[in-house]
Amino acid sequence: MFDISPKLSVQVKFLSLYRYYRKCLSFKNPILLDEKIQWLKFNTYNNNSLVTLCADKYRVREYLIHLGLEEILNELYGSYDQPEEIDWEKLPQQFVLKWNFGKGHNLICSDKSASQIPETMQLLRDWRKTHNHFYKHYAELHYRGIQPKLICEKYIETEDGTLPVDYKVYCFNGEARFVLVCGNRASGKPSFYFVDEKWELQRLNRSGKEAPEGFQVPKPEGYKQLFEYANRLAKPFPFVRVDLYLEKGKVIFGELTFTPAGGFDPNRLYKTNVLFGSMVDLDYGKNCRTLEEVEKI
Repeated sequence: MFDISPKLSVQVKFLSLYRYYRKCLSFKNPILLDEKIQWLKFNTYNNNSLVTLCADKYRVREYLIHLGLEEILNELYGSYDQPEEIDWEKLPQQFVLKWNFGKGHNLICSDKSASQIPETMQLLRDWRKTHNHFYKHYAELHYRGIQPKLICEKYIETEDGTLPVDYKVYCFNGEARFVLVCGNRASGKPSFYFVDEKWELQRLNRSGKEAPEGFQVPKPEGYKQLFEYANRLAKPFPFVRVDLYLEKGKVIFGELTFTPAGGFDPNRLYKTNVLFGSMVDLDYGKNCRTLEEVEKI
């Protein structure tokens, strides 16, 4: 967390991971994806009203509506400034509550009758208290202008009753290139595999590298839509991860993530950090900072 210099704080954090990065952070000649994410934080994404709007899990809906993509928005049951505004009796048996800023502030309710509402309220209040300093942890300055909002969305049902698979689409210079398929999330042993546009396994992380010869990631119905929607959503940005769900052939929007892991991901294979870094053009989209400018790209 920074108190004086956000740039200095990320340089120190980067240096603490020297064994992985094998270099000091360079703002003049960034090479790795994580380096370029740090550069984007202080340049393209800083004081950028479009990025701040799209990083806001509530207001990002405005961006999708602007693009004419309302059909993939999850159903919204309500939005609140404070947890005390929630009318629990009006909510269905299953729903998802989440704050619109930061990471991990999500509460998945699969059975309201079994929920402990006082404890849930306290958890939501505790999460709300992190708003004023959350962006400081990794100098994610685009979160700074987000006004906290608690939102309640439809619970995404799956055929087998488990949590839905996450499809995290990695996009470079407005183009969807790879999907990180995140499954078995409730098992305690989640799986993570990269695939390309043909849904062929890419050995870009440890799971992919260690997968046996001939291993295939299950191909969902309508998988090509993931790339089609991600291309439209990522169009203005040099780098963004478009997080989607795909159930029964229907794409459901999750969120846009501009700085995965705060731009510090030593769990990524080093060669992948190099590859992904080479794919980011820092000049791409630098003049696109409002909804109105999106159409000019």
